[in-house]
Amino acid sequence: MVGSSLVKILKESGYSNLILPKRRDLDLKNQRKIEEFFSEEKPEYIFHLAAVVGGIHANSNYPAKFIYDNTQMHLNVIECANKFEIKKLLFPGSACTYPKLAKQPIAEESFLSGFLESTNIAYAAAKINGIITAQSYCKQFGLNVVIPMPTNAYGIGDHFDAENSHVIPALIRRFNDAKLKNDNEIVIWGSGNVIREFIYVDDLAYSLLFLMLNYDSSNIINVGTMVEISIKDLALKIAKIVDYKGEIKFDVSKPDGVLRKCLDSSKIKQMGWKDKVDLDQGLEKTYNHYLTLQNVK
Repeated sequence: MVGSSLVKILKESGYSNLILPKRRDLDLKNQRKIEEFFSEEKPEYIFHLAAVVGGIHANSNYPAKFIYDNTQMHLNVIECANKFEIKKLLFPGSACTYPKLAKQPIAEESFLSGFLESTNIAYAAAKINGIITAQSYCKQFGLNVVIPMPTNAYGIGDHFDAENSHVIPALIRRFNDAKLKNDNEIVIWGSGNVIREFIYVDDLAYSLLFLMLNYDSSNIINVGTMVEISIKDLALKIAKIVDYKGEIKFDVSKPDGVLRKCLDSSKIKQMGWKDKVDLDQGLEKTYNHYLTLQNVK
């Protein structure tokens, strides 16, 4: 999702010499293949956005895949970035790497200051390993790395799996299916009281290009909107956009995850970057995209 948006933005910004390997053509878990790729293509700047991602359900059911695949990929890419002396590597972390009980809004200095939320610990552990690996290569070898810490991204290009995707695409899929089936109610995991922050994919992609051009430090930097919403209110927004009129129930026996998660993104905002797509606009765009996919299928 983020990679596709970034490619679009790079092209719109006048960048034409783009190297865009497909997953089927380059297995990032295979170090030999990556070395061959770097040797042949000679990339100068790398946005390493490949990752295995998902919501609480996916994290709970596939922890081994989350930690193995993500760790293997970033270790191989960072090693080759250093070996082939690329000019700059951008490796995004994740808001889930911050401590469960971090002071809100979460400042970059909170990293590694406390215990993680258990529902996504495998993914978070892989990301933490990647962050420390990138910073270690910077310290020991002088590798130029940028480590943005984005909040929850959503938008065009997302995966709309009802069980394994993130909360916004999952709810869009479930509400739309329920409307078509005339279901009287939808049951959502958790209490609905948890607070989250979301960023539209194009805004996040712009921030990555902005940081690649303007930020020269291995210190992590938050990227978010600093606009918060409860999952209950988010569900109501999506239900209204989808025009689902049934009852929304919350299963409090299911985990909530961290009760509140908002990033202090004042640093990047002070540098001149700002988000442009508010949540209502972003949800409309995302739902219309989902409907387009359904018509194609």
